[in-house]
Amino acid sequence: MGNFKINTSDAPIFILTGFPGTEAMEAWLSVPLLLLYAISIVGNTLIILIVKQEQSLHQPMYCFLSLLSVNDLGVSFSTLPTVLSALCFHAQVIAFNACLAQMFFIHFFSWTESGILLAMSFDRYVAICNPLRYATILTNAHIMAMCLCTVVRSFAFILVFPLLLHRLSFCHSKNILSHAYCLHVDMIKLACTDVSLNSYYGLSIVLFTFGLDSVLIFISYILILRSVLAISSQEERLKALNTCVSHILAVLIFYVPMVSVSIVHRFGAGLPHAVHILMSILYLFVPPMLNPIIYSIKTKEIRHRLLKMFFRSKF
Repeated sequence: MGNFKINTSDAPIFILTGFPGTEAMEAWLSVPLLLLYAISIVGNTLIILIVKQEQSLHQPMYCFLSLLSVNDLGVSFSTLPTVLSALCFHAQVIAFNACLAQMFFIHFFSWTESGILLAMSFDRYVAICNPLRYATILTNAHIMAMCLCTVVRSFAFILVFPLLLHRLSFCHSKNILSHAYCLHVDMIKLACTDVSLNSYYGLSIVLFTFGLDSVLIFISYILILRSVLAISSQEERLKALNTCVSHILAVLIFYVPMVSVSIVHRFGAGLPHAVHILMSILYLFVPPMLNPIIYSIKTKEIRHRLLKMFFRSKF
């Protein structure tokens, strides 16, 4: 790490880090990260375009899927500028307000994704457990209300983070972050004043949002499984379960890394820094990349539309 002159008399300045100890390989490490970004951006953009253009996909399930893709693009674009700047151009200094803005958007899109996955689980619950009322329950107005509530909830909760961070003092000579982007839990570790309020608030909204959403998703799948097991035909049971596979995989690749990152940040102080880096990459970079791949493979309508786009002469 080079010598940086930090002016702490005004707004603090932070220093981004990429992969400490691997500076000689950073150019090579940037290649797989660029590939992750490319797959994520192209894949999610294609999902949005396909759902928009294909009239047969104008259904609640695909509306939620396109919203998930928009959100995943938000996650990717929130981290892209500083990650590439730090790894490819060694531009590691970021101003306090810029760090706050990035932190806000990263957490906002993460919280929103949890709400979207909950809405998608409700869609699957109604489709399997109450199919006759599916069209009357999941109307366009209800879908819009669910999406709006998800966005407003995330915005209201995350807006408090910058306000809480503004009240802290950062008096270190070097405010060195653990990653190539800004996270709330990473920033409060550098404060030299009491951060109890930040920690308690962060933990409480994690439990209220991620915790509550994951419990409700789990309950919905218990009810779905009970309804599926009541179906007499094995073929129909498998068909019903198959419509949930993509969503189950999306839930797992989002919640498992997210829970792991929270555990590592709070209780893994003695772990090597490489573990923290790896977990954060899994948390922020992998779900936006895998979601479009999963839905493209498992959803017949999207898969066929993609094949038509790339192999027009054969389909």
